[in-house]
Amino acid sequence: MRLDLADLRLFLCIVDAGSITQGAARANLALASASERVRNIEADAGVRLLERRHRGVVPTEAGEALAHHARLILRQRELMQGELQDFAAGARGTIRLYANTAALTEFLPRKLAPWMAARPRMNIDVRERTSGEIVKAVSAGLVEAGVTSDQVAAPGLQLQPVATDHLVLIAPAGHGLAQKRMVPFAEIVREPFVGLAPGSALQDYIDEHARRTGHTLAFRIKMNNFGGLCEMVSHGVGVGIVPDSIARRYRRRHPYQRVALAESWAHRRLCLCFRDWTGLSAPVRDLLTHLASDKTGRPP
Repeated sequence: MRLDLADLRLFLCIVDAGSITQGAARANLALASASERVRNIEADAGVRLLERRHRGVVPTEAGEALAHHARLILRQRELMQGELQDFAAGARGTIRLYANTAALTEFLPRKLAPWMAARPRMNIDVRERTSGEIVKAVSAGLVEAGVTSDQVAAPGLQLQPVATDHLVLIAPAGHGLAQKRMVPFAEIVREPFVGLAPGSALQDYIDEHARRTGHTLAFRIKMNNFGGLCEMVSHGVGVGIVPDSIARRYRRRHPYQRVALAESWAHRRLCLCFRDWTGLSAPVRDLLTHLASDKTGRPP
């Protein structure tokens, strides 16, 4: 059968109205045009679909079957249109977002939660990457946007600051470094360290700066999360480097001292990273607008 959606709508209008004349009016067609369409539909189906009576028409058994399937098809089309409109408006779909360790553990959870709660049909695939990897992925078009550090070079990309991300040394109480307010990184590279497990973008970042000084950090143990790292440091296992927000949070549970790092690379800002705002999809623009807003929802 070669029925199109207009044929199905017309047939349903006629069945619901019980009249070809009234059905044609509901479909905004002239009576002659509607009658010809009905004849073509029946000819194409090879069976009579409407039974003509003195006061109108009623569907035959075949007509009832066609009406049933026509309703399903038109309803499915409405659902399809609705879903596509949701995608276009940014209300449905999956966003892939790259983020460094600090953004993934501190900044994004509190920012993403209300945004996703208000958009139950939106999913976000967040992947941890170093800031350098994020810049490369955005530049190559592998991902539309990421949350990275402002310490990374990003030629041709936009970096919009959204939060601070200073790194600090944490040292056990009584440690020789614990009494200092600030320490150069070169002074601590020979210390026993507690680090983060392989795959941590932050640990890769710290290790890279250690290599630039000609050293490799000596790790006594590597933990899967910041909580474990901070607990190890508090028991004197070694020193560690973590975002200041992390250090402040876990200090309530574990006794250790926070010491500022002198290097500029430790004084970072988290930034939204993207190529061109007008080239972003509607869902990503909506998400980045939210991430850039303060607690009251206003842009910074």
